[in-house]
Amino acid sequence: MKWEGNRESDNVEDARSSRGGGGMRLGGGRGIGLGTVAIALVAGWIFGINPLTVLGLLSGEGPGPQQQSAPAGKPPADDTMARFVSVVLADTEDVWRAQFQQMGATYREPKLRLFRGSEPTACGQGQAAMGPFYCPGDQKVYIDLGFYETMRTQLGAPGDFAQAYVIAHEVGHHVQNLMGITAKVESTRGRVSEAQGNALSVRLELQADCFAGLWAHHAQKARQILEQGDLEEALNAAGQIGDDALQRKSRGTVQPESFTHGSSAQRVTWFKRGLQTGSVQQCNTFEARQL
Repeated sequence: MKWEGNRESDNVEDARSSRGGGGMRLGGGRGIGLGTVAIALVAGWIFGINPLTVLGLLSGEGPGPQQQSAPAGKPPADDTMARFVSVVLADTEDVWRAQFQQMGATYREPKLRLFRGSEPTACGQGQAAMGPFYCPGDQKVYIDLGFYETMRTQLGAPGDFAQAYVIAHEVGHHVQNLMGITAKVESTRGRVSEAQGNALSVRLELQADCFAGLWAHHAQKARQILEQGDLEEALNAAGQIGDDALQRKSRGTVQPESFTHGSSAQRVTWFKRGLQTGSVQQCNTFEARQL
């Protein structure tokens, strides 16, 4: 992926220096290894369980009291991975600012907060093992950069464009929040069965995948960011984290009614739809008869 020399976002907050050490920890207790992290991620994606709960069970600890957010500054200039994240975020800002202008609206840029281990958010205590996530309450994307190593070694999804896809997906959730889609889905989920709620969650996640593809479409058109193999990286990442793929890996069977993010084929399909069309309207998973 061609990213060196491109604009870096001013909306990146670096809270990593306020955390001791690089190990992933819960509360003041034991460190959590990558194997446990992968289990928590798989369990959360498959069953719709907050991975924080899974890690608490595995480590024998509860989530612990909420902490206050630590002061955050700008990432150091010599931190290549932080610079990469800043460039990708800036790219999403450019794309979505233009998209919102076309819709007669103003895009409100999210903050992206780098952290290590755990981090208090407006949505509760975030954990590195949850993977990157978006909190509607404070309109921030949270990421522990150690997740990229987990992608490469545990989830079979290496590559810088795969890493960019993850950020673009979370920014897609921010777009949904600004559009009022997230609130509408959450309100509906409280009135329907668990299976119906899962189905709504799938449509929400697939739309975020489509929005990630939309970002790639316009970023490529404006700045020619793609190199050979980049698309394959993103499509592989989408496929590796499909609910059916994760269920097969963890227990050998697939239960579609428990899907919360969509199958591998669905995730690839909707990412490709956004990539090919670059259209917000084409990402309306909620009116699609077939996902």
